[in-house]
Amino acid sequence: MRLRICGLLRQVDEVEFSVIRDALLLKDARLSKNLSVLAEAGLVAVRKSSSPGRSDARRLTWVALTTGGRAAVEAHLAALRAIAEGEPESLGRGPETTSGSAHGAPSA
Repeated sequence: MRLRICGLLRQVDEVEFSVIRDALLLKDARLSKNLSVLAEAGLVAVRKSSSPGRSDARRLTWVALTTGGRAAVEAHLAALRAIAEGEPESLGRGPETTSGSAHGAPSA
């Protein structure tokens, strides 16, 4: 879910909470929890602002990727692309196996 949130945020400078909620078909509580985790990790910034179009005291919540968050998302997507394209250097070395291992099971 967090990757989907970040994927949406990478396309914009900033977006309002309800837009993310509606685009990803999430309940408020689930989105709020995931945004809290992302904010604690320093990947997103969350700010509140009053809404000039509202007569009540409710405020709008705006969300944006931080500079570090944007870099982390781009690096993650690049790694996923490399894996999908089968680039050997992106796959790394798997666990060592014994010569008689049946399904590449790690050696003891």
